[in-house]
Amino acid sequence: MTGDWTPDRVALRNWLPGFLALGVIWGSSFLFIKVGVAELHPLHLTLYRVVTGAATLLVVLAVLRDRLPREPRVWAHLLVVAAFGVALPFTLFGFGEQRVESMLAGIWVATTPLIVLPLAVLVFRTERLTVRRAVGLGLGFAGVLVVLGVWEGVGGSHFTGQLMCLGAAGCYGVAIPYQKKFIAGSAYSGLSLSAAQLLVATAQLAVVVPLVAGTPPVPTGLSARVVASVLALGALGTGLAIVINLRNIRVAGASMASTVLYLIPVFAVLVGAVVLGERLNWHQPVGALVVLLGVAVAQGVLARPRPQPVVGTPAKPTGRS
Repeated sequence: MTGDWTPDRVALRNWLPGFLALGVIWGSSFLFIKVGVAELHPLHLTLYRVVTGAATLLVVLAVLRDRLPREPRVWAHLLVVAAFGVALPFTLFGFGEQRVESMLAGIWVATTPLIVLPLAVLVFRTERLTVRRAVGLGLGFAGVLVVLGVWEGVGGSHFTGQLMCLGAAGCYGVAIPYQKKFIAGSAYSGLSLSAAQLLVATAQLAVVVPLVAGTPPVPTGLSARVVASVLALGALGTGLAIVINLRNIRVAGASMASTVLYLIPVFAVLVGAVVLGERLNWHQPVGALVVLLGVAVAQGVLARPRPQPVVGTPAKPTGRS
């Protein structure tokens, strides 16, 4: 099954529930981060989240009788992917949400493809820069400026929090093309690589967290809502969500599965508004729409599909007979 395959209407019921579930889970993750950092240092929250996610995927691996990678080369590359794809962005979102609304953090994750593209083109050489993609990048950058509200001036805790969330998206922008170039072609399953990635991130955090944030608090000393948020972030947002995403890719194709990105900010805004009573300034959702438009243009979502020739139908003669 190729990444360009698009499901027909008959198969819609096979992938749409998982697609929507993933949007809800990942969109709600920013709510759980907001609740978690109310009592936990962002590094402690990341550590607990990653440990719970790793444990969840190890159980799934055992049930499916899959195995972890065994090549040292793969594990070496996972050191980079785990740092930029897990440990750093999770922590930056935690620090960011100490300063900004959860719904705004959810908006910033939508900028990830705009960061992935120039890195994939200029650094990792896995993509080509076309006019369409350049236009999409320009639109996306304009949307970022609108979300930031640069005409209001820069500085302050809220602006710093937004930059931290943008930095988290930037980390994903490094991890995604790196993984595509150095790991994606391996013989191991996506589930195996994801579990290994979380295990490496756990080891990295186990070294850094005590040095920077001190010994993590005992979970029994946390409130029930924070414990529930950590479990939701780990088991659902970091563990089960990966399994659902891999199924979506298998059933609907990689291109269709990747469009869940457009749902994440929507659910993040809805959940933040309904549960936490958060509100955004007018320019933040407007900027988000411009960012998503730029992403859609860069990814070719708005491009007209090319007509496919019908097999067995003779071509019409041209010119005079």
